[in-house]
Amino acid sequence: MAATDGIGQSDKPKARRIASAALPLYLTMIASSAAGIVDASVLGRYGTVSLAAFAVTMAVFSPAVAAVAGAMRGLMPFVAANDEDADALVPVVRNGMWLGICTGSVAALCVLAVPLIALLMGVPAATREGLGAFPALLAAAVLVTAVGTSATTTLVGLGRGKLVMRAGMAGTAAAVVLSLVLVGGVGGFTGLGLPGAGVAMLASSLISATLAHRALRRSTVLAGHSLRPGPLDLRAVFKIARVGIPLAATVLIKFAVLGVLAMAVARVDTDSTAVHSISITLVNFMFTAAAATGQATVPIAAKDAGAGDGAGLRSTVLTGLGVAFGAVVLLCVVLAVARGPLLSLFTHDGDLRTQIVAILPLVFVVVVTDGIQALFGFGLIAIKRTVPSLAVFAVVYGLLAVAAIPVAAAGGLAALWGALAGANMLLVAGQSFFFFRNSRQSAALGGVAAA
Repeated sequence: MAATDGIGQSDKPKARRIASAALPLYLTMIASSAAGIVDASVLGRYGTVSLAAFAVTMAVFSPAVAAVAGAMRGLMPFVAANDEDADALVPVVRNGMWLGICTGSVAALCVLAVPLIALLMGVPAATREGLGAFPALLAAAVLVTAVGTSATTTLVGLGRGKLVMRAGMAGTAAAVVLSLVLVGGVGGFTGLGLPGAGVAMLASSLISATLAHRALRRSTVLAGHSLRPGPLDLRAVFKIARVGIPLAATVLIKFAVLGVLAMAVARVDTDSTAVHSISITLVNFMFTAAAATGQATVPIAAKDAGAGDGAGLRSTVLTGLGVAFGAVVLLCVVLAVARGPLLSLFTHDGDLRTQIVAILPLVFVVVVTDGIQALFGFGLIAIKRTVPSLAVFAVVYGLLAVAAIPVAAAGGLAALWGALAGANMLLVAGQSFFFFRNSRQSAALGGVAAA
């Protein structure tokens, strides 16, 4: 099947193009997650207070960064619509940078407020005192990451995932090396502890952002053009934000409700809490494949939407869904077959491993349904209709949050994961309904590019 993908004509099947674009994005995301594990591991050896302070700050930092990334995804369809016209693309990129600066500033202020948040939440004084300069360093990292994300999102929209991978991998490598050196020390250097981790994360963000912007300026259609933000065009920035901000809100809802689930499990017993934590980590590892595929699908789908080709748009999203489904199922099979050695990476407790194996079927249902709903959500991004996704998540996950504690109390961990699987099935129904309805409306209007 040959199709126009926003980059040019290709004789390769659409599924292969989507998969090849998704792979570098997936590897970048996995590497970034691994760097976070290294930070936690090094700090755990350095001191318990430092590890606790790290966890408290990351509880705010992680959703803040995820929300910024969600907001910036709204830039992708605008980039794809102008991927061959540098003059039209330049103002889009500049406005995207302004959106990154605005959302990044808000997120940075939230991270900067971690000491106050910790005080209000009743975090022990020793942990609060251990925060030191770490929240300030991570607040700076959030702002840098937001500016960098404007470049990486543009690269994804242009179908240049390998450039994103190079920038991300370089930043991740720097984070790992600097964490090992600055936190624990080397030779006669005793290390800086938690501030060292903050410096490493800020340096990593700077390196990734610099390389992404450099690639955007030198290796794309934008080569030779100035991409400085320039004067703020509120109307143009709002046009992008109208697509991106609902995505950021959706991400925050998901983070908040997953936090409620963790608290519901913690009320059951310690073993269930550990099993739940490991299971969530496994889900995130597998779901990342669907998220990467969804991002790779958006530029192609946005091009179909801009041309008013409703059939082509639906074909592209369903093809991306097939790629994501195959990738997630493959990862589930790998986990099922190699569960012994893989689970030993998380725990040496045989009883915990047995409990995790018992819940794996539900874990697989959760991650597969989450991947499916996400692909329809990315389809809605392509047609610039993201408010329906926010509405569906608010209703379904809102009900899940209300039910979480009584369900966990009545049926334990298995019942809670069953509820999560059911919620994801409802998301699949809602996301697919709104995608198909809006894709037909977009085609009837002659494409969202003219809207």
